Order: sequence, then C-alpha cells, then structure tokens
Amino acid sequence: MFGHTPMTQFTSFSPGKIIFGNGTVAQVGSEVQQMKGVKCLLVTDPGVAGAGLLSGVETSLTEAGVAFVRFDQVEPEPRSHIIDDGAALYRDEGCDVIIGVGGGSSLDVAKGISVLAANEGSILDYVGLNCVPRRGAPMILIPTTAGTGSEVTRGLVMTDEAQQIKCVVFSPFLLPEVALVDPELTWSMPPVVTADSGMDSLVHAIEAYVSTGATPLSDMWAEEAIRLIGGFLPVACAKGGNSEARYRLCMAALLSGLAFTNAGLGAVHALAYPLGTDYHMTHGRTNAIMLPHVMKFNLSGNPLKYRRVAELLGENTGGLSDLTGAALSIDAVLELLAAINVSCRLSDYKIGETDLKQLVAGAMRQERLFVPNPRDLTEDDVRSIYLHGFNPNW
Repeated sequence: MFGHTPMTQFTSFSPGKIIFGNGTVAQVGSEVQQMKGVKCLLVTDPGVAGAGLLSGVETSLTEAGVAFVRFDQVEPEPRSHIIDDGAALYRDEGCDVIIGVGGGSSLDVAKGISVLAANEGSILDYVGLNCVPRRGAPMILIPTTAGTGSEVTRGLVMTDEAQQIKCVVFSPFLLPEVALVDPELTWSMPPVVTADSGMDSLVHAIEAYVSTGATPLSDMWAEEAIRLIGGFLPVACAKGGNSEARYRLCMAALLSGLAFTNAGLGAVHALAYPLGTDYHMTHGRTNAIMLPHVMKFNLSGNPLKYRRVAELLGENTGGLSDLTGAALSIDAVLELLAAINVSCRLSDYKIGETDLKQLVAGAMRQERLFVPNPRDLTEDDVRSIYLHGFNPNW
C-alpha cells in the first residue's frame, strides 16, 4: 500500500456484523430476535415511508413477533431537536432496539437516538471526538441510498440551529450492532439522487485514500470503492433498473464508509458544508461540486495517490511523472461529472462571488477537517479554492 511500511501501526473500526445482498432485509426480524429485542423504534423520513421502502422491514418484524413504532420525522441535514424528539419517543414507548432505514440523515438520527437512550441531555451535549460516555441502545442500520456509508461509520452529522453550523458526534459507540445493506432498496432512486449519492461515496473514498490518516486496510477499501464508482455510477444514472450497477454502488458506499471512518475526511467536506447549511443543497451535491476544485489544490500533497486515483478511474498514466499523472485524476472526475450531468461551477447554483466571505467563514469553522487533508490550508487558500469554483481554470 502507498505510504505504508511494515512498521505501520493502526486501529480499525467496523460494525459488529455486516449483512449484504439482495433480499437481505428479510433478515431484520431474526436479527432483532438474536438481540433479545421486544420493541423497536423504526427511524426514517417521510419520503422513505411514503415510497413503501419500509414494507420489507415491517413484514420481517411482524413475522418474527417483534413490536415496533415508527418515528418518521427525519429531515435532510437534520436539526438537533429531531434527534432529541426521537429519543423522547423511544423512552415513552419503552423501546429496546433502534432500526434506522433511509439515507444518511435517517441513519445519523438513529445513531443519535441510540446515544440518548443511555446518556442524559441533548445530543448537542456530545458534539466532538469521543465525548459519549456510554454505549447506547442496540442498532440495526439499513441504507436506502448508495452514498453516505453511515451504516458503517463512527460519526453522525446534524445541524445546530442556534449557530447554523453542522456539528459532528464522533464515537465508536455509534457503530451499529448490524449494518444491513440490501441493494434492492436503492432500485427506485431517481437519477439525480443516484448521482448525488454516488458522488458522495466517491468523495469519501478519495478523501480517505489521500488522508494523512490512511491505513493499509482503508486504502484497500478506498481503491475498490473508487474503481466501482467510476465503472458503475454512469450506468446506474442512465438505467436505474440495472441491478448489477445498483449492487456494485452499494458495495462501493459500504467500502468508502469503512475507509473514511478509519482514515478520516478532508477539505472537500470542509468547503462543502457551507453550501449545505447556507444554500440548502444535498450533502452529496455539495461534495460533488467542491471535489475537483479541492483536488486541484491538493495534488502536490499526495501526487502518488492521486495518480493512482486517475488509474482507478480509467486514465492511462504510463510514462508520466507522479504529479502529471496525478492531474489526470481531475480530468477523470470532470468526465464522470459530465456523464451524470452534475456541474461543479458554483455560479450554476446561483452562488456568486458576493457570497465568498460567507462561504470562507463557514469553511473555516470546519478546520478540524484540515488536519487529515494531504495539504495544509490557510484562509487565503480556502478563498482561492472557492474563487476557482466560480471561474474554473483546469
């Protein structure tokens, strides 16, 4: 693996169990029985509930004789009070297991409710690294999108309404007992959601791969995720019913989640966050927008790995220097974005240079993400990256 020696030491985190494959949602009831669960809180959002994606889960629970109650108030970029409200329902209903079903927001809310099942106060009391004192309620996390990887990560992201910033709770106690990935649940995703989710997964994989915290295991996971996304994201966007493409993208999201929960993220996420909180864009789309601009800045920080990213995305780097080959990774990402009809020009989203000061201030509040980034950033660097987003010069 790039950058590792036989003396490299590392720690790896993952869920207690991963169940993967078409039709595996039918195993939910059995998994709850093995946990000795009696009553589940089913955490989801109105869209997932309305689309009928809970039917397989609820049928499995009913057949297993497990009671459940729905909490379907999850919203995109969830505000902290949503988690607090869900925890109150969990306690009032006497639940003992939490099942999260949906995109990253639903899974993150489920994690937060789990925390509050065993720890007092509001979820905002536990923002930061390893600030959760005790493990919470047992969880089964079931994604319905192929992007966030939240089902296998140690973090949850929420919005602090008072400060209008994204906050992160990061703890090994957020890893679920079971991560259950059934690709069939993603078949109904429309092209725009497929595109945004897939790019979210790609950003996770690339940032983990070039991170200063990368490990031999995270590198293996990230490499395979990058290869799968490059090969199958355009296919899934073009033909949503392609079952192989859906299967491969779910695997990529799982692998990229494992990669970044162990290696960390970087400046793409830092600069993407203000676009989500201030302009109410999806997390996957904001990551997609900022990815090539941050990559252009980052290349000199890890040219060997960016060159490998280019190769994994189908570029021929033979005979080129590492830095020249690394630049082809940007070409590959731009080609991928064009194939799935996603623009990375900020002005295409009605964001102008008059917004620059606000964007820079928002990104600088996420300086924690600069630490594992392969190249150090100053406030002037952040400003320059955003300016490139307004007027790209590849």
